[in-house]
Amino acid sequence: MEIDNPIPLVHRTQIPHTSATILCCNCGAEIDGTTSAGALCNDCVKVTVDISEGIQREATLHTCRDCERWLQPPHQWVTAAPESRELLALCLRKLHALSKVRIIDASFIWTEPHSKRIKVKITLQQEAFEGTILQQTFEVEYVVASQQCPDCAKSFTANTWRAVVQVRQKVPHKRTFLYLEQLILKHSAHKDTINIKETKDGLDFFYSQRNHAEKFVDFLTSVAPVRTKKSQELISMDIHTSSKSYKFTFSVELVPICKDDLVCLPIKLAKQAGNIAPLTLCYRVGTFINLLDPNTLQTSDISTPIYWRSPFSGLADVRELVEFVVMDIEPSGVQKGRFFLAEATVARASDLGTNETTYFTRTHLGGILHPGDSVMGYHLTGTNFNNPQFEALEESNAYASTIPDVILVKKHYERKKKKSRNWRLKRMNKDEGEMLPRKQDQARMDEDYEQFLRDVEEDQELRSTMALYKAQQAKKEKDGMEGVETASTAETEETEGDDVPKIDMEELLDEFEGLDMEDDER
Repeated sequence: MEIDNPIPLVHRTQIPHTSATILCCNCGAEIDGTTSAGALCNDCVKVTVDISEGIQREATLHTCRDCERWLQPPHQWVTAAPESRELLALCLRKLHALSKVRIIDASFIWTEPHSKRIKVKITLQQEAFEGTILQQTFEVEYVVASQQCPDCAKSFTANTWRAVVQVRQKVPHKRTFLYLEQLILKHSAHKDTINIKETKDGLDFFYSQRNHAEKFVDFLTSVAPVRTKKSQELISMDIHTSSKSYKFTFSVELVPICKDDLVCLPIKLAKQAGNIAPLTLCYRVGTFINLLDPNTLQTSDISTPIYWRSPFSGLADVRELVEFVVMDIEPSGVQKGRFFLAEATVARASDLGTNETTYFTRTHLGGILHPGDSVMGYHLTGTNFNNPQFEALEESNAYASTIPDVILVKKHYERKKKKSRNWRLKRMNKDEGEMLPRKQDQARMDEDYEQFLRDVEEDQELRSTMALYKAQQAKKEKDGMEGVETASTAETEETEGDDVPKIDMEELLDEFEGLDMEDDER
């Protein structure tokens, strides 16, 4: 029996045991059947599944051109800078379907500023199937539409204010209001006003809410001696709900005493105020009226309630100052703060070369006056004052002999030719009303402003309470531009002596754009 030789079997490579594989139902690629969702490979899941479905690709944002605020539905207006986090949050709130997905990243895409378009790139992440998380990036375009906010609509409509603060001072010049204006600007106390109107004896500040006006009145009370009154007017009333609508008016009256005014106190009040001499100088007006006796350097502070309990007016103001020339001066050695007592012999500048009349007086300016200097003062000899306090002073046996011939107030610096200063002041936007100031009134206002600028230069204590800005370095050419104001710089004199006070650059602030103030150049 013949036996065949065994046939050798070919060794087969055994396939390792792995997870079950299936084919993608879309492209036929092999995928893991245990982990694949929907029988789709990863590429097909990215192509066929859209996790941003239902999220709009276009939206509209509303902004107010006047105040540059943005509308946050339904009725709230918010402030947001371009490409800021606040604006990005506002853009994302406009897409309601974003609450169903997870936001990984969001950023702005640059667009032309004038295109009225804002583009935002958003990255989302969501679970497409069980165990499959998908991430997707897309863009949303916003159209910027203009819409006036209710506050700006009220400001451009007549008689829409709810409260007005009427600030008044019955003096022939505006220097106190110029200083008060700088205090308001420094502390931004006017930010809630909808309009500022200039009147004959002061300013009117209009507000859309009563609490804003009360806040401004509190500010004025904290920086100046004032007296306030409040009144209200009924506009409308609903008889069904008993709701009433009022307009409120706050009257704020400043004391008619200004810096460098000559004041004659009632004798009784002078004895109560530290037994000071009735004839004094007002050297500062803050929350108190600060008075100085130039003969003894004694000072006294008159509070607001005491003044309004027995009010008095100034005997003479800065418009009645006379220029004198110092012939001789001798310090007495008495000093109180920045005041130095001295005995001076002066003569009127207009009398030089005409007569040799001189006057002997005591002054508090012994630290800055020298023989030959010019000084401004009040000439009391031969001057008639229609003032009951001064008449009582002349009839008094105790004080009649103490009335001097001349009271010196401040040193006078020669300024002849104008040039631009290295500093500037900000001014508020005021509505001058329908009637523009007359030519003579405008000239008087310009003179008051120039005197105020000189006071700022000469008084370091005064300018420490206000904000001074550096003047613009670049100046426009003046060829063919006569009578046209260029940079918002104040003016000073070119031919001036070495002793003319100047403001150091360290005291000045850098100017920032976007401030809600107007530059004033006089």
